[in-house]
Amino acid sequence: MKRKLLITGAAGTIGNVIYNRLLKDNRYEVVGADIQADEKLGIVQMDIGDEARLTELTQGIDTVLHFAWIKDKGDFLGKVLGGNVSGAYKLFEAAVQNGVRRIIFASSNHATGYYKTYEMVGPQDPYRPDSFYGLSKCYIELLGRLYSDQGKISSFNIRIGNFPGDNRPHSERAGHIWISERDMLQLIVCCIEADDELKFLNLYGTSANSDNYYNIDYLEELIGYKPQDDATKLLELAKAAGRKVREDETIYQGGQQQ
Repeated sequence: MKRKLLITGAAGTIGNVIYNRLLKDNRYEVVGADIQADEKLGIVQMDIGDEARLTELTQGIDTVLHFAWIKDKGDFLGKVLGGNVSGAYKLFEAAVQNGVRRIIFASSNHATGYYKTYEMVGPQDPYRPDSFYGLSKCYIELLGRLYSDQGKISSFNIRIGNFPGDNRPHSERAGHIWISERDMLQLIVCCIEADDELKFLNLYGTSANSDNYYNIDYLEELIGYKPQDDATKLLELAKAAGRKVREDETIYQGGQQQ
């Protein structure tokens, strides 16, 4: 039987790539949802704050890929808490009500962005968000931790690095956190198919970059993730070809101090 997937934010930069690729995977039945419907793309309407709609869309779903995000621009009380965190809570509640097996959340490296670039950080290390954006990702990761510990649902949080959408890194900093489209897809599938006994997981979502900020080698044994691409090598090739590569190294892993 095919797993039925719900992808929120299916029209977004990352969500749309994953949505279109998973539609071609015969293992899955895919429902894509976003704030505005797109009949041409097969995307249905969904407001992350609409509890009734979330309950409707999570019926019969095996796994939710939560990519929807309200651009907050630092509006902590309004859009960070009132939109993104509140919406995630409503999604978890609807998913639990309908017996969803797992939620995979598109978190961010900004959840630990205030670590220095020379520090080796793992998903078990304390949160150090570098912005309200990063802080809201922390809140939602912890929401998943709570629901998982309560035995209600399996919760995975992928701290995505640099995903520019055109499938190549553009800067020195990107070389530490970049993930290609095919690696992103592979990682998502690995998370969907991970053993049901794995109830909670925080992980960093990057390709096999030689200059990676994070050690992700353990993910091959844990969930089968074996990334194929290396930003460092692609940047070296770009420089050799005379293409411009931004020199944007920073003190903090999340970029410039917020």
